[in-house]
Amino acid sequence: MNRVSTISAAAALLALGLGAGYLAGRQAAPPTAAAAQAVQAAPSSQAAAARTDPKTGRPVLYWHDPMVPGQRFDKPGRSPFMDMDLVPVFADEAGDAAGAVRIDPRLQQNLGVRLAKVVEARLDMRLRATGAVAYDENAVAVVSARASGYIDRLYVRALLDPVRAGAPLAELLAADWVAAQEEYLALAQAGAAAADLRAAARQRLTVLGMPEAAIRRIEASGRAEPRVLLASPISGVVGEIGAREGMTAMQGAVLFRINGLDKVWVNAQVPESQAGQLAPGVAVSASVPAFPGQRYAGRVIALLPQVAEATRSLVARVELDNPGWRLKPGMYASLELGTAQSRPVLQVPSEAVLHRGRQSLVLLALGEGRFKPVPVTPGSESDGMTEIRAGLAAGQEVVSSAQFLIDSEASLKAAVGRMDEAPAGDAQ
Repeated sequence: MNRVSTISAAAALLALGLGAGYLAGRQAAPPTAAAAQAVQAAPSSQAAAARTDPKTGRPVLYWHDPMVPGQRFDKPGRSPFMDMDLVPVFADEAGDAAGAVRIDPRLQQNLGVRLAKVVEARLDMRLRATGAVAYDENAVAVVSARASGYIDRLYVRALLDPVRAGAPLAELLAADWVAAQEEYLALAQAGAAAADLRAAARQRLTVLGMPEAAIRRIEASGRAEPRVLLASPISGVVGEIGAREGMTAMQGAVLFRINGLDKVWVNAQVPESQAGQLAPGVAVSASVPAFPGQRYAGRVIALLPQVAEATRSLVARVELDNPGWRLKPGMYASLELGTAQSRPVLQVPSEAVLHRGRQSLVLLALGEGRFKPVPVTPGSESDGMTEIRAGLAAGQEVVSSAQFLIDSEASLKAAVGRMDEAPAGDAQ
């Protein structure tokens, strides 16, 4: 009985092994065409079901995180980059204009998307510049010795001392002036017969440099004045002193230099790219930190014909009124230069313009949450607004914030579209 049982068990195992081999052979055999189609159809149906938005039923191309638009996902879920759900990109959006993208209104709010209208208005062309206050070189007076003599007395002894027009500067003792005065007085008593000689003698006093006021004093008094008073011809400060009491002053020597302060200059650094907007006569408004809230009016009087290589800027020479002499040379001044344009121009906020090397573009709002990059030709820029010379029309709306995220998504979509179209073009 034991031997018979053993043989039966072995036979059963053999039959089981044959059956398993037969089944394995059936599975390893190549499938028929119908079977292959069935196998391929099943995954396609599953993929189609997986690529459908459960909320709207719309077909989905892929899911992505708007903050990282370059990364795609085949199914919905949480973003591995941000604490938010992945956003679907629907297949029916592919029919939008080339490069356009659609952004859900809720996502627009989360991204902080703001729109700005393209307006046609006068562009305020005021330029802002800085510079240092300097003396007005057109308001400089030099007092020199018209004749050799001695400095008998000084009334001004220190640099930058303020003086008024007509104020005494020094007394000069000149022997040549004394002789010429005595000759003139003697001829004055000779009567009408010496009228020509008297006129020549008076002219000599003028040539020697005697002030007209001093000549009239000796005519009134009839006495020669050995000392001649030198007075300041203008109001200002003493910029140079070349005289000291007791020294000999040679004819032609500069004794004083007076710098006027009724007007001052500001040498403003203007970028080379904005220099074309300036011209002599343009109005200027200036302020200095020493007197906050106070403005000083002036104008551009010259654009110096030289550009600094290091800063690519040129100097605009500005003349400012200086009431009370409050503006001092060396002070730091902030300037607003220029006026509004004479004709209206299309303009958008400067932050709405994206620059890609030589190309500039804006994101045009097409409505219904769609946006499209549009190339534009920008012009002048001032006070946060940029002139648009081509590419837009008045009344259109552009994105003025978060445009970098939308632009990257639009660029990615356009690139993928070109990649998808490439095989089809090769097949044709």
